[in-house]
Amino acid sequence: MAGRIRLGVLISGGGTNLQAIMDACENTRLDADVVCVGSDNPQASGLERARKAGIPTFVVDYRAIARAFRAAPEAAPLPKDFRLDEIRSKQRLMAGASDPARLDAFLKTRAIAEAALVAAMEPTPFDLLALAGFMRNFTPYFIDRVNGDRALPRIMNIHPALLPAFPGTDGYGDTFRYGCKVAGCTVHFVDYGEDSGPIIGQRAFPIRPEDSLETIRKRGLEREWELYPECIQLFAEGRLKTVRMTHPLPGGKTLERTVVTILPKS
Repeated sequence: MAGRIRLGVLISGGGTNLQAIMDACENTRLDADVVCVGSDNPQASGLERARKAGIPTFVVDYRAIARAFRAAPEAAPLPKDFRLDEIRSKQRLMAGASDPARLDAFLKTRAIAEAALVAAMEPTPFDLLALAGFMRNFTPYFIDRVNGDRALPRIMNIHPALLPAFPGTDGYGDTFRYGCKVAGCTVHFVDYGEDSGPIIGQRAFPIRPEDSLETIRKRGLEREWELYPECIQLFAEGRLKTVRMTHPLPGGKTLERTVVTILPKS
């Protein structure tokens, strides 16, 4: 990919990773420009960071959408291209859900919010969507509409743990409470599961005996601010490629997994 890429960014809170990305764009470490910043949280203080930089912002209030759906599900404005059976069969966020009605309600409310996200970003097309502390999982409805039929995904996320260990919302906390001796962060492409997409980059650091959860989070964030722009730059340089790998397992079984290959710099 030649030239500077266009970045969309989604946040839910303070936007420190957003700031790291904007700083990297400004000091030319990153061949990209942030063209829009959105949030699911109207009170996200990171939105002000974008406004001060002159970047267009928008909010899709997930909580308000969920409340409206619970109040009148029969009146829910589902997207015209929403196909419940298709999304249900693809999604892995609630695999094995024991309550089909609850699963369907979740997928419907998320599709309403995700359609609003797609509409909000339409005026500012982007090459890559970076999730920078966006605390909502996407369903296949959104992922398929952003990725289209491209071979390379274009939704990237940063997670506060060394995946595949400790997916979910509290990676540093889970790492600390488990008694791990190493912590870290992971940048990955988003797929239909929770923090399960192909890994692009990781940064690790030792957990010292005197460490607390607060010190681990502080050191982890510092590494996130370094790692995320580096991985976005690899995308900007066209150096990321996804490859489907097949691995033999005991008993004659096999495991298939999509992985990211980092190509040499041309």
